[in-house]
Amino acid sequence: MDLEKFYTRVFDWIIIFGPRLLLGLIVLFLGLWIVKVITKWISGRMHKRNVDATAKPFLISLLGVVLRILLILAVMQILGMEMTLFTALVGAFGVAAGLALSGTLQNFASGIIILLVKPFSVGDNIITQGLEGTVTSIRIFHTLVTTFDNRSVIVPNSKLSNEVIINISREGTRRLDIEIKFTNAVDIGTVRKIINAAIDKCTNILSSPERRIGVASIENDGYKLGINVWVNAHGFQDTKLAIQEMIVEDLKKSEIKLPGL
Repeated sequence: MDLEKFYTRVFDWIIIFGPRLLLGLIVLFLGLWIVKVITKWISGRMHKRNVDATAKPFLISLLGVVLRILLILAVMQILGMEMTLFTALVGAFGVAAGLALSGTLQNFASGIIILLVKPFSVGDNIITQGLEGTVTSIRIFHTLVTTFDNRSVIVPNSKLSNEVIINISREGTRRLDIEIKFTNAVDIGTVRKIINAAIDKCTNILSSPERRIGVASIENDGYKLGINVWVNAHGFQDTKLAIQEMIVEDLKKSEIKLPGL
């Protein structure tokens, strides 16, 4: 008799709540597919309208999160769950999560600040946390930086909004500084002519601002010649290696010895 009552109750529950449960599952899976389609479509529209590459990944991620939350709320309504109870649970969970995830929320807020203030953009070369690299993506909680030796570094956004960041490519140009030591027997005028000729052969050197070549410091056994030239920010290291090689080769051809060589 008890077994019959149990089966009766199960059958009644299936009849009453079964359609809601089935409809909720259908809406959930269909909604997830629609969210995916919408985010993909929005991403395509942003690409066509040349939306800032810095904001695009952040906005797409944020849109996906918001749509999924709305979808879950819609499924709960279909299942007939009491929203007042849900609100109380969310409030309690929110307090606990806020305490546990304070760092994560700070990263989220910092991500918004980065997008608004724009201390750097995707493609900029920056120095942060003792690392130098190119910003490849700015996301909700972190920023992806690829170092020049091809390491992917994930930096929390809070570190980027609260600490010093050196943007070495924003201005478009950089000054390249080189110091070379010579003995007192080496004539400064001769060395300056050789270095100027070597610089003229390097196509990556900018003509403006003008280059500077002069004595940077005087020592007991010689002096250091300082060389300041302006180059494009992107490709700075390649230009530095190339011009140093040209200067050393031309000095050797002129039989001017460098200390230690």
